[in-house]
Amino acid sequence: MLIVANPVFGLDFASVALIHQRLIDARNSGTAVLLLSEDLDELLSLADRIVVIHDGELVFETSAAAADRTELGRHMAGAEQLAGEPA
Repeated sequence: MLIVANPVFGLDFASVALIHQRLIDARNSGTAVLLLSEDLDELLSLADRIVVIHDGELVFETSAAAADRTELGRHMAGAEQLAGEPA
């Protein structure tokens, strides 16, 4: 398992592309990759599944293919809980 947190924060474009490709290569070789990030573009382009944890609680889970940017943002900001009730 490979665990990475904000792996490209502050890096130049070429370095970002290199690291993203390394993460994809690791995934494609069968390595489980846990990516922790607040960057929606990064998550949507690299993840198979997206889980949102807010204030230490799981509040949302979806496949990246079915993810809605606005809905993810609301959950990341704590606007909704897993059951869809206001936080």
